[in-house]
Amino acid sequence: MSIQQQAPSATLKVGVVGIGWAGQQHLKAYSNIDGVEIVAVAGMEADLLAQMKDEYSIPHAFARWEDMIELEDLDAVSVAVPTFLHAPIAIASLERGLHVLSEKPIARNAVEGQAMVDAARKAGRVLDVAFNHRRRGDIQALKEVIDAGTLGRPYYAKASWLRRQGIPMLGSWFTNPELAGGGPLADIGVHVLDYSLHLLGEPKVLAVSASTHSELGPRGLGGNARYTASNSSHKFEVEDFASAFIRLEGGGTLILEAGWATYRDERDLMDFTVYGTDGGADLRSVGASENPVADVHVFTEKDGENADFEVVAEPGRAHQAVVDDFVAAIRGGETVWGSHDGSLALSRALVLDACYKSALEQREVVL
Repeated sequence: MSIQQQAPSATLKVGVVGIGWAGQQHLKAYSNIDGVEIVAVAGMEADLLAQMKDEYSIPHAFARWEDMIELEDLDAVSVAVPTFLHAPIAIASLERGLHVLSEKPIARNAVEGQAMVDAARKAGRVLDVAFNHRRRGDIQALKEVIDAGTLGRPYYAKASWLRRQGIPMLGSWFTNPELAGGGPLADIGVHVLDYSLHLLGEPKVLAVSASTHSELGPRGLGGNARYTASNSSHKFEVEDFASAFIRLEGGGTLILEAGWATYRDERDLMDFTVYGTDGGADLRSVGASENPVADVHVFTEKDGENADFEVVAEPGRAHQAVVDDFVAAIRGGETVWGSHDGSLALSRALVLDACYKSALEQREVVL
């Protein structure tokens, strides 16, 4: 079964569960890494499964993930499937002694996420979760500015990811809370929460006050032409817009918005604004799905005069960076594995759970 420590020169044998967009990103990323062999892939779409098997010369293809993780000599798996399957596949894989890279969010809720973290710790294996947006070049460049102290002490931030017609697969598992865990807050809001806390230096979240709205999705609005209410297999039972007021340790504040469907500009917006004691910054990506680099402006002073400047950034490496880091963690051996137990992703799940509880009970929730 899985090796105890991956030597840098050894071939790492991986499998991917899920062959949709996310699974294909994992397959592509693994194929670009020396010393990694994709030995298995699992998916329910027979034609696409055969296509992926051929495209990446994968020796084994399975319709059932349960069969895939029984494969001998498998070292690691990527879990790129609907959210309700993250926990069962990850836990079963960890119990088999496999390292796991899961898509975000870690699970439908923090209870499932905790079970995944516990399984990783018990197995002594890596559990990473794919937060690819923190790997954006513009996010990384702004992080360097903040970490250098240019803004002083950040005390307020506002971040969002907003769409006009961006409900993914209207009427699919995405819009069923039992399958997805939530709507845009869980889907794209978790990215906003992750990169915001990452930029701010991982302050502890003390309390949240959140609201959710479901105004367009239940009426069959907010999706694209391919996925409409008329061919829905599930009712729309999640929010289509969410906002949260998040209190941070040290007195800081984070305002978060996530919307699949709102009457706004037709281009996606992903942004982050921060005010600090010595400066501020705006990161704004209009057309976020197509634009790999946001406009980043820094506002500060020098000798009493405005000393504003723009940050020049390169496109990030997205899923390639996520998978590279996962492979590096495995190859780092047992001394590294303990710091890759999924606990960061679990902390995000705890905040999301508090937001949904706050919205339901219409009160502030203390973490």
